[in-house]
Amino acid sequence: MPSKKIPLRMCIACRELKEKKEMLRVVKNGEGKIFIDFSSKASGRGAYICDNPDCIKKLTKYKLLNKVFSCAVEQDVYAKIEEEYFGAK
Repeated sequence: MPSKKIPLRMCIACRELKEKKEMLRVVKNGEGKIFIDFSSKASGRGAYICDNPDCIKKLTKYKLLNKVFSCAVEQDVYAKIEEEYFGAK
């Protein structure tokens, strides 16, 4: 019996492939709102990032969401993501 494939995703900061469940999902929904999807079930375009403070800092420093979502992402969105991430730890 073949084993079930484990879904892998690439981190947008460090470019490492990891299991989906080990990563955080950042979503841009239909209204254009960008946020961390802790449930991994929100509808919209998703991007994955390691559950790692260094990758979260790199996300902000290099404004990686601008590239991923092909739009200008406000600085306060990055600040809110950092706040949510570091506040949840």
